[in-house]
Amino acid sequence: MSRSVHGGRHELGQNFLHHTPTLDRIVRLVRETDGPILEIGAGDGALTRRLAPLGRDVLAVDLDEHRVRRLRNRLPAVTVRCADALRTPLDRPVVVGNLPFHLTTPILRRLLTAGVWAEAILLTQWEVARKRAGVGGRTMLTAQTAPWFAFTLHGRVPADGFRPKPSVDGGLLTISRRRVPLVDPAERAGYEEFVRRVFTGRGRGIEQILTTVAPRPWRAILKAAGIPRSALPRDLTPQQWAAVWNAWPGNR
Repeated sequence: MSRSVHGGRHELGQNFLHHTPTLDRIVRLVRETDGPILEIGAGDGALTRRLAPLGRDVLAVDLDEHRVRRLRNRLPAVTVRCADALRTPLDRPVVVGNLPFHLTTPILRRLLTAGVWAEAILLTQWEVARKRAGVGGRTMLTAQTAPWFAFTLHGRVPADGFRPKPSVDGGLLTISRRRVPLVDPAERAGYEEFVRRVFTGRGRGIEQILTTVAPRPWRAILKAAGIPRSALPRDLTPQQWAAVWNAWPGNR
């Protein structure tokens, strides 16, 4: 096989999915969505071949020009482009992809800050999928974006379900854009900074941390939101974060 001008498999971070149960599950999740589809990192087309029969407009992108050429020949009904996932417009309602593991974080950050997509169905490293979905506690990035996006974990994918086999398992994650945001989008920058300050603030519980970050009568606000005073920032649900922000007079 010819080497891509962008490098070999290691440079492109390619681990191709061949785990049939996961491929079938991704297609089932896509069937629950509507509209044109953007597939990121099409690779050898294991998923593309399953998306093509859905009868929807599919745009598949990959950085390897040789794989793009072969996929075009095999699937003439699909639009296949040689393109960088970090530069491809996110202007389709549905985004699907087996994300290159070394690019997972930048692609996720881009998805959460750009485009007009409605549903994203993504295969990432297991730990990334677990953290984004809030299993075992929410991360700062998840808390910062949860008022506008809902994260759901759909299962673990064994490492031997990829070829070549990576050193870690994968995880199937969906991200849905909320139709009704929990926080006014105009306040997003202020809200994200507030969450950052709380996550990095000092204190033994959320009340102490909030008081350090912005002295206010937090006890009543926490009680109204059903948040224990001893909770940690990672313990708060998206609805509780929104309640704290929306009830705090200092956010305006």
